[in-house]
Amino acid sequence: MLFRQINDEKLAQYAYLIGCQETGEALLVDPERDIDRYLALAEAEGVEIVAVTETHIHADFLSGAREMAERTGASLYLSDEGGENWRYEWARGPTETGGDYDVTWLHDGDTFHVGNVELEVLHTPGHTPEHLSFLVTDRGGGADEPMGLLTGDFVFVGDLGRPDLLESAAQVEGAMEPSARSLHASVQRFLDLPDHLQVWPAHGAGSACGKALGAVPQSTVGYEKQFNPMIEAARMGEDAFVEAILEGQPEPQMYFARMKRDNRDGMPVLGSLPSPRELTAGELKTLAEAQEAAAEEDRLIIDTRTDRSAYMARHIPGSLYAPMNDTFSAVVGSLVEDETTPIVLVTDEEDVEGAVRDLVRIGYDNVAGFAEIDTLQRYLQDDGPRETIDEITFDDVDAELPDEDTVVLDVRYRSEYEAGHVDGALNASYTRMPEYESDLPEGKTMLVHCGSGARAAAASSYLARAGHSVTYVNDHFANYEARPEEAVAE
Repeated sequence: MLFRQINDEKLAQYAYLIGCQETGEALLVDPERDIDRYLALAEAEGVEIVAVTETHIHADFLSGAREMAERTGASLYLSDEGGENWRYEWARGPTETGGDYDVTWLHDGDTFHVGNVELEVLHTPGHTPEHLSFLVTDRGGGADEPMGLLTGDFVFVGDLGRPDLLESAAQVEGAMEPSARSLHASVQRFLDLPDHLQVWPAHGAGSACGKALGAVPQSTVGYEKQFNPMIEAARMGEDAFVEAILEGQPEPQMYFARMKRDNRDGMPVLGSLPSPRELTAGELKTLAEAQEAAAEEDRLIIDTRTDRSAYMARHIPGSLYAPMNDTFSAVVGSLVEDETTPIVLVTDEEDVEGAVRDLVRIGYDNVAGFAEIDTLQRYLQDDGPRETIDEITFDDVDAELPDEDTVVLDVRYRSEYEAGHVDGALNASYTRMPEYESDLPEGKTMLVHCGSGARAAAASSYLARAGHSVTYVNDHFANYEARPEEAVAE
């Protein structure tokens, strides 16, 4: 058996290539949309991807299952569990936007084979109603028992998949607690599995599909039974587990609802990656002038510089700050509601392809152009339109608070805010900022802060673009907590 884990660090997502080296056939599990890299890996390993499966309908990226079926004719193995509302509608027959696929609909207890590799289906609802896990047995290697379990978003290293997303992200009212109780029942089934089985999850540390995922890429059933705190909570009874698993879950990114919808109803076929053209300094100036005049407010410039202070000091009017690091996907997915908006990237040419891949994985396909950071610097030294956002540290916050036209805006997760915050501060997590923005006070300057300054930088750019008066607090919140107690409300 060939086994490869493929990691997307930005989304902390794992796909898997599982092949039979005797027959040269392979199965792809939980792929993202830009499938060329999986095809290249399979070719390098001497196998052909003939089948694709998914553990569930994903919320944090657009699936590559349809892409594989359309472009390669790969067979699909998809869940038929979970009820009418959570079926893979796009795969159920010819539609206006899709073809007739070779689909095997999976139920609890089913088995299927790719070459001499056997997969047994376990229905493990809780994170989602249709969620499946797969026991993997290397029959070609002579095994008659499974080696490991593909757990998807059911069991992570050190955590369990959050059961609140149908309600908190997809707006299915009243789904949170029943999902948590379903998850508790699924854990009981996990506890019956042999300790030696390896655990291969769909996400690692940094994913918003759980609240405390470990940074180790895989584990074992026995280890998770012993050291996973949420599994330990499940041993304390169903009610105690429900309380524990729902407590402190971070607010999901805005784009999660769209991912659930598109992965269920039919994600667009990508075909090939967008190829944005490079803009000259003159073209960038023309675009900036249009932005300032609101003549092209439907076009979004995303500034990916990693120097937050440089952005605050000078940037193109209306541009969104999304640094080219591990937060890039989360920032864009949280703060850009319309995925059809034409996007112009400010980033170095060597980073364009990576940025484009990050964007199409979460459904932003309209990447129209890019400008090098050096081009931006030349533009900013010219006489074109530019904007500035005032920047302070927590040493300056107390001096600003007596001003009745000033308010502190804490853009951390609610659980962080509740653990301790600046007295009188408002809370609006940056991951849901488009929902909160219309309720924020008008005519006041907001001192925008987070835990380290990173989330606040993106939120400040978004709020300034929306017309609010903002001051960016570029500092670690711990520096404020260390000050006298009256500064912090417990």
